[in-house]
Amino acid sequence: MTLPGAHTAHGTVPPVGPAELLAAWEAGVDRHEAARALLLHRAARPWAGTDELLSVPVGVRETELLALRRSLFGERMQVCAECGSCGEAMEFDLDAGRLAGTAPPGGPLRVEEGDWVVDFRLPTVADLTAAGAAPGPEEARRVLLERCTVAARRRGEEVPADRLDAVLPAPVRSRLAEAAERADPAADVTLKVTCPECGESTRAELDISSYLWTELDNWARDVLLDVHLLASAYGWTEPEVLALSPLRRRYYLELCADA
Repeated sequence: MTLPGAHTAHGTVPPVGPAELLAAWEAGVDRHEAARALLLHRAARPWAGTDELLSVPVGVRETELLALRRSLFGERMQVCAECGSCGEAMEFDLDAGRLAGTAPPGGPLRVEEGDWVVDFRLPTVADLTAAGAAPGPEEARRVLLERCTVAARRRGEEVPADRLDAVLPAPVRSRLAEAAERADPAADVTLKVTCPECGESTRAELDISSYLWTELDNWARDVLLDVHLLASAYGWTEPEVLALSPLRRRYYLELCADA
């Protein structure tokens, strides 16, 4: 099963075969979420080294993972969420093509608010990983603020990045968050879902790396079962089974069931 590449705003996701997908799954099955996301991103950008993958803005990675998901499993996504008002479990279909992002700006961004002028860059995958290792949400925000600030001035005087968490006013923080969201909206995909039971709206975040890993895990286990059944019936090796198209593989499995 060699699948066609998918085009993104940042290039083309190359064809990915079943052997490569199984290798990625095997490498990540016992790893944590950040490591799995890195493995998936490497499948979407196989020419890139680890340092490059960690240095891209978060929205770029999310867009490329979404393109990889579309090339592997199609446009339709089935999403589950829980109503924040009544607790009802909700399932709905999502068109993955409508979530495609655009390339964020390459240089630093600037926010001017009151006495403050702050130049900052968009958070990268490495920044997100560092923030995720923080002991709590407040510390995570401090890590992102310190890592992503290029320069900060108050009334023209430089303020070191490691002091900003203590002195930066809330309105400036809000402006920074708003500017980052506008520049890189794909970094945080939030869906607004209406509950069919109570009619209230619920905001649900779509974590594409986690979603894609769940799909890959289900696919890998199904494929390994196919390999087991066909190897037992015909004596084929795993590479020989994986070389079959999904249609031919299913046909042989039907023949085994009828035997």
